[in-house]
Amino acid sequence: MGAKKKARSLDPEISAEMEEEDSTSRPASKPGKVAKEHKEQLERLQEKDPEFFKFLQDHDKELLEFDDEDIDDDVDTDVEDVDMEADEEILGQDVEDGEQKPANKVITAAMVDSWCNSIRENGQLGAVRNLMRAFRTACHYGDDAGDDSSAKFSVMSSNVFNKTMLFVLSEMDGILRKLLKLPSTGGKKETIIDLMHTKQWKKYNHLVKSYLGNSLHVLNQMTDTEMISFTLRRLKFSSVFLAAFPSFLRKYVKVILHFWGTGGGALPVVSFLFLRDLCIRLGSDCLDDCFKGIYKAYILNCHFINAVKLQHIQFLSNCVVELLGVDLPTAYQHAFVFIRQLAMILRDAFNVKTKEAFRKVCEWKFINCLELWTGAICAYSSEADFTPLAYPLTQIISGVARLVPTARYFPLRLRCVRMLNRIAASTNTFIPVSMLLLDMLEMKELNRPPTGGVGKAVDLRTVLKVGKLTVKTRAFQEACVYSVVEELAEHLAQWSYSVAFFELSFIPAVRLRSFCKYTKAERFRKEMRHLIRQIEANSEFTNERRKSITFQPNDPAASFFLEDEKKSGASPLSQYVATLRLRAQQRNDSLKESSVLVGENSSIFGDKPIPASDEEEDDDTRDEQGATVFSSAWLPGSDSKTKATKEEKKKKKKTRQQPQEEDVVEDLVLSSDEDDEPMIDSDAPSSDEDEHANQVASPEPHKKQKTKNSSKKNVQQKPRNMSKKNADWRAKSKKRKRSN
Repeated sequence: MGAKKKARSLDPEISAEMEEEDSTSRPASKPGKVAKEHKEQLERLQEKDPEFFKFLQDHDKELLEFDDEDIDDDVDTDVEDVDMEADEEILGQDVEDGEQKPANKVITAAMVDSWCNSIRENGQLGAVRNLMRAFRTACHYGDDAGDDSSAKFSVMSSNVFNKTMLFVLSEMDGILRKLLKLPSTGGKKETIIDLMHTKQWKKYNHLVKSYLGNSLHVLNQMTDTEMISFTLRRLKFSSVFLAAFPSFLRKYVKVILHFWGTGGGALPVVSFLFLRDLCIRLGSDCLDDCFKGIYKAYILNCHFINAVKLQHIQFLSNCVVELLGVDLPTAYQHAFVFIRQLAMILRDAFNVKTKEAFRKVCEWKFINCLELWTGAICAYSSEADFTPLAYPLTQIISGVARLVPTARYFPLRLRCVRMLNRIAASTNTFIPVSMLLLDMLEMKELNRPPTGGVGKAVDLRTVLKVGKLTVKTRAFQEACVYSVVEELAEHLAQWSYSVAFFELSFIPAVRLRSFCKYTKAERFRKEMRHLIRQIEANSEFTNERRKSITFQPNDPAASFFLEDEKKSGASPLSQYVATLRLRAQQRNDSLKESSVLVGENSSIFGDKPIPASDEEEDDDTRDEQGATVFSSAWLPGSDSKTKATKEEKKKKKKTRQQPQEEDVVEDLVLSSDEDDEPMIDSDAPSSDEDEHANQVASPEPHKKQKTKNSSKKNVQQKPRNMSKKNADWRAKSKKRKRSN
């Protein structure tokens, strides 16, 4: 083409002649005529300017060796047009004279069926291309694109939409693999890279690009979780093709991470499986984007925690840990950077000591990140790649626990202690967490009698800081003391089979006895004495076996001390911890109002469990699931949206009637009525019994009072339920006043 421009600029007569012939002949000419006319133009150029023709021979032989074979693609498109015309003739879509002919704009069910049958039986390429155009129309249906004259199809019904989407998503992966001569399933990045240099890829890559691009577009438009789940499950088989389209790959990762973090039902599970499959098949091309993206998506979804959202965040954390295991060396590099960021935030809090710096540490986003990396280190503690991260993470968690040593941040400290116990158990490393727990027992808030009444039960798993009034309640004191006992017993039970258990437990036992001496709550004293007895029994258990050993404390044989007893869990502390775990589980179940793990049916797709591998799922079941998914006649702008809006309105009405649970769990401030509530005597009769007694004693006055209250609409009176003793006492006092 560059030589052709030079020829036009050097000889204006030839250029004018060529432009004339191009404008008149090309639109109506056939491919053979175009080639013949081009050759004639070159012959005239050779006669008028032989020097320039010789220049073209030396530098641009392709222009002179033009042949009819260079326009095979145009022939294919002509064949497709013929196929479309044949379909229109078969269907008998005749239009009256004087009207516009929208036949080439309408897609009918018979046309889709004919294309599908021709693909199944003969594998016709023209039918594949027509179906892909219909698929593009279905994916872009409802877009504000205006009148696009280049679009071959633009109108379809809901039935045609369902048929097109279901067939393409179910069969297109197999069709593309046959055209590109690939295995029926699987594949790696190297396979696609080698394929990109073949003739098959140059001939059919536009079909792959159209399939992936249109599917990405419709994923951004869908709102139904079942449809999105089915689409992702079918696209997962073609995920290996994304190695050839880096721009599509980044967009797919972004969309899938959004579904993973915010989706409901089975969608988070399906999205994670798609993402994991991408990392396994494409390797380094998407590992960095996936690791960074899933970490950011996790942070965005863990700003706040309540009893309902707790298990959902645990599910997200497990997914991140599972994805890190795909490539541990690469995951270590990202984990090191992210843990270092947490350390820098904590360092600023210690150095600056401002309210804003403390807030960045004592918030759910920071703590959940610590929980995430704690889970990752515990999962891969035996791997050499992740073991070095245990020490810096332990230092960060210990610093967070000591950052604000006040009673209001006891829930935060207990959470940090749990993380340290998990790291110590998984890495088999001693971490001195007993001091963090024993310091809590010596604070005045747990030694003084409660001045704030009984108070509401406090779920320490869903708060990081409590209010000033909550600290003074009896419920908070009990929750803290019982949690200290559980975590301290958990810590000591990890080393209950160690040779040095007596020395390790000596200081905790002394400080526990001191707490029993100074505390005024008998229930706390009883709990601590029970723990002390278990520690003493475990010391006797280990000391008896220490008498028969001959190795030194620094001998490697010390690590195998009481190994058989450890496997059977025979130590007194291990058995005691088992009962404490059961008690903690019962307490948490009583506090938890509802349990939701990414929707009610998070681990299933539809009504059946997700198979372990793709090969276990039959094609028939896939088609049935797809038919049920796409049978809702979903189309942008159809009646489904109106139905959805009606359902949303009903849900809004229900939510208005029912009290909503807030995700923000900051300071728990009790109301004034609850703070000033006096202690209720257990011997006093209940309000229900008093009310029943009043109704039996004086039914007529009660009726009169009810009629009076019904006449006064805006006046609200508090019911006064008096016991018989109070009534007799008031009657006697009135008599005394009269006598005086």
